Amino acid sequence: MQFALIYYQTAADFAREQSEPEAYWGAWSAYMGAMGAAGIMRGGAGLMQPPTATTLRIKAGEWQVEDGPFADTKEMLGGMALIEVEDLDAALAWAARAPCVVDGSVEVRPTIPPDLV
Repeated sequence: MQFALIYYQTAADFAREQSEPEAYWGAWSAYMGAMGAAGIMRGGAGLMQPPTATTLRIKAGEWQVEDGPFADTKEMLGGMALIEVEDLDAALAWAARAPCVVDGSVEVRPTIPPDLV
């Protein structure tokens, strides 16, 4: 089964990227490297800092474009990985190893199988 691991980070997590780049990127490199070594990585991407985002909504046919993410939460989307593992328990075990899971969260969501699209 394929699962998307969607990483949500706190503002403090994003701040560590600037204040402690070696530790921040070292933890993510080790985590992603472990998934690569396990042969389960199928894709993914980290995202630039949240202030670089642009949010689009269409209301009554009119575009509404806003700078930055539009979220009333303390966590912001930081990136995602696409993995292929045997079941949800295995996906959760990999999610539990993510550097952001202690202060932020990891959403684990199955992908739609290609034969259903």
